[in-house]
Amino acid sequence: VQLQASGGGLVQAGGSLRLPCAASGRTFSNYSMGWFRQAPGKDREFVAGISSRTGITSYADPVKGRFTISRDNAKNTVHLQMNSLKPEDTAVYYCAADSPPYGLRYQSTTYDYWGQGTQVTVSS
Repeated sequence: VQLQASGGGLVQAGGSLRLPCAASGRTFSNYSMGWFRQAPGKDREFVAGISSRTGITSYADPVKGRFTISRDNAKNTVHLQMNSLKPEDTAVYYCAADSPPYGLRYQSTTYDYWGQGTQVTVSS
């Protein structure tokens, strides 16, 4: 699976961004998808995930109620809608695909395919 993330940029605190991730190469609907982020000097962390066929979602506590992950299997895309952004959301955001037959997982090491990352900067 090849993944291409985009949509990052500079936004003021309280603002919104929508990050698309386009997938190609394999049957997209078979893969659980995740968004991760990595801030300078910190480990890569799970942000949100969506399972392959049932569309079950899960969010890290810091983003619950502000971020929404969604997928369109017909268009081979997954989106991360980010609202009420905070300066602490500043990071490089990555989309990732987890091969079947596993369900939704949270550790970055379990994901097999990664996009190139897109920078999100939230100013105070």
